[in-house]
Amino acid sequence: MDSNTPTKPKLSAAEAKARKAARLISLRLQMMIYRGLDERDITTPAEIGAALGLPAAEASALLARKHLREGDLERLQAAAARLNVHVLD
Repeated sequence: MDSNTPTKPKLSAAEAKARKAARLISLRLQMMIYRGLDERDITTPAEIGAALGLPAAEASALLARKHLREGDLERLQAAAARLNVHVLD
């Protein structure tokens, strides 16, 4: 490793656990949203965007995203509420 390359600070155990929990919740939300959309025969990006109240590209990206961004969990929760789908714990 180059001596000029900055190293990433390690996450604390609590931060790592919180990120893992948020990721798990987001995966469950994505699955439940996809299921809710499928049950309603909503398949096109335009229909998905309209159902979630988001622009088509943003809705598609939110549901396909593998790494959470700031505010994604809240957007997924709002989308699930809009579709009236619930994640079981």
